[in-house]
Amino acid sequence: MSNRIPAARALWASTTAMTAAVFAFAAPAAAQAGDASEAEEGQLPSIIVTANRREESLQDVPISAEILDQGRIGAIFSAAADTTALAGAVPGLNIESSNGRVAPRFYIRGLGNTDFDLAASQPVSVILDDVVMENVTLKSFPIFDVQRVEVLRGPQGTLFGRNTPAGIVKIDTIKPGFEDDIQVGLSVGSFGTVSANAAWGGGIVEDKLAFRVSTQFQRRSDWIDNGFTGEEDALGAYTDFAIRGQMLLVPDEERRFSMLASVNFRDLSGSSTFFRANVLGPGNNELNANYDRDTVFYDAGGGNPAEYQQFGATLKMDYEFDFATITQISSYWESEGFSRGDVDGGNLVTGPGFIPFPSDTQDSIDLQQFTSETRLASNGDGPLSWQVGAFIFTSDFDVSTVGFTFPPPVTVNHTNDAWAVFGQLSYDLNDMFRVTGGLRYSDDEKDFVVVEGAAPQPVSVQDDNIDWDVSLFADIDDETSLYARVANAFRAPTIQGRDVAFFGAPSVAQSENITSWELGFKSEFIDRRLRLNGSVFYYTVEDPQFTAVGGTGNLVQLINANEGEAYGYELDAAFQASPQILLTLGIAYNNTQINDDDLAVGVCAQCTVTDPFNQNGFALVDGNPFPNAPEVSGDFTFSYTVPVGDNDEVFLFTDWVYLGETNFLLYESLENNADSRIEGGLRMGYRGNNGQYELALFARNITNADNVQGVVDFNNNTAFVNEPRVIGVSVGFSL
Repeated sequence: MSNRIPAARALWASTTAMTAAVFAFAAPAAAQAGDASEAEEGQLPSIIVTANRREESLQDVPISAEILDQGRIGAIFSAAADTTALAGAVPGLNIESSNGRVAPRFYIRGLGNTDFDLAASQPVSVILDDVVMENVTLKSFPIFDVQRVEVLRGPQGTLFGRNTPAGIVKIDTIKPGFEDDIQVGLSVGSFGTVSANAAWGGGIVEDKLAFRVSTQFQRRSDWIDNGFTGEEDALGAYTDFAIRGQMLLVPDEERRFSMLASVNFRDLSGSSTFFRANVLGPGNNELNANYDRDTVFYDAGGGNPAEYQQFGATLKMDYEFDFATITQISSYWESEGFSRGDVDGGNLVTGPGFIPFPSDTQDSIDLQQFTSETRLASNGDGPLSWQVGAFIFTSDFDVSTVGFTFPPPVTVNHTNDAWAVFGQLSYDLNDMFRVTGGLRYSDDEKDFVVVEGAAPQPVSVQDDNIDWDVSLFADIDDETSLYARVANAFRAPTIQGRDVAFFGAPSVAQSENITSWELGFKSEFIDRRLRLNGSVFYYTVEDPQFTAVGGTGNLVQLINANEGEAYGYELDAAFQASPQILLTLGIAYNNTQINDDDLAVGVCAQCTVTDPFNQNGFALVDGNPFPNAPEVSGDFTFSYTVPVGDNDEVFLFTDWVYLGETNFLLYESLENNADSRIEGGLRMGYRGNNGQYELALFARNITNADNVQGVVDFNNNTAFVNEPRVIGVSVGFSL
């Protein structure tokens, strides 16, 4: 590593000290607003979002957004799932990973990045407690003890910065409070699956100092046989532990000043992704006779292990003046670990199928990230609201690649420095119309150098950009609002250096720039028992960044297309049919297309390519959909409760997600795509004493559907699939 990170630590310390000194002269408000206003019996509760960096009702925000609350999140992760389990839980959101429980790849409205390198950039940003988790490994930090997960669709560059042209996934954890709070949950299920979580918080000094400690433990036993060695239950186990500690200080009686400090830690040890050779086709995308969910045929990969440790520390301070509140957030994160895999998915002796050459690869990372943001936001209820701010970001990390069948190992270093200034104004023109506009100037610079094992020249890229958005929001009546939004955002240039380990040169993609047009409505009917929100959108992306993965050269190359284009719609509905019955339904349609007459990429050796070829034997991809962009996606939930006495109830909850036709690669073939994929979950049980304790049965992937989540373009029709059905029991209580 370079000397930049000690400097970053010093900068973090000095920034924090200086800000604390500034705030010490003054006293704010860290008011902890709740998630929703109280609803009358039989009504839908209000939903609070922070899309504009302040708490607002979802119905008042001119953005297409959807929220996952604590109940839905608890159900999704009851079988010890990782972040990818959120795929489809919000229509238009897809998540997948070929690195096991780390390095998930996010897609919103069809826009994402299939690059599996640990230095890959993505156009979807993950924000944890107002801190950007930029690197792909940080995006995998476990989701637990959270208040809500917000998915904001469309460009979010003005307030959240570069690398957000597709949208953001915003995770807000539960903060310390002054009331005693103890929560414990445990679930056990198939394959030795265990998921345990606990949280403890309360006041230390009355109304001045509070704490919260929360933790999650997930594990699974080995359950996959190795058909090549004959060993049963040889693979598949993992242990994933995470803990968070928070301390809230509100020293003055007027509650003008607050300081929230938090630390996060994760320790992961277990299995990475299991690749399965020649399980598709040939000539179709069906799983064939080579596929057995419970068996692989590995001669390498060392058991496909993955080991990671992550640590983060954040300090947030607020001070409320009469006219505005100043907020300062400084954060430091580390991520270190590796994952290894038998990438060819089998062996050269028994296959399955033909494997032209072996691939046993391990990638590791040693990363440090520092961020600091200062915002000043107006207070008051007048027609004008505003906020301004500044942001700095720096990261430094080494990525090492070991190809056990290719000497020698290679280590490369990536550094990234970025800074930005931004502002937003919102003005109520009258009782009906509100106009909002924002600007952000960003400067982003990346450097790449080989540290060990090869000798390509260093590479540097830099770009600056002005992101902007303008929206008009109209309250038509007490039940219905309309909005229009135009937004522009960019993804900074990217350097891909993994091919250096396989005798290739690093590749570079220049910035991509999106312009998005959106029309939407927000509505609540039938005395707030029916909520119906929808939007239609159209966007174009100049120079979209894509990744050409695999092909006959087995390379990973960044490329820019001339243009990407997409249009579609989202519809989110919730219906409180009675005080005991709640239904939700979401649907998204994304039609994406690559526009570039000359863009050509390498193709697989054993699949049936349907694209035309150029004179060099490469597939022309003009007109193809974006990779990993389901054309249709949706989710459905049904909740039913039956009161038992005055304080208890029996409940049933089921949730289902649908991901439609998906092409996994830039080129099209008969094999490397998926038809519709459906997965469902069920939870039923008993809650007592107004929810203080709960006993439930649960199932995830209840139909045990075998769904292809992605492919490895490795000269054979290799794929990886979803998690198996897990059935179990859970208990929980709170005090």
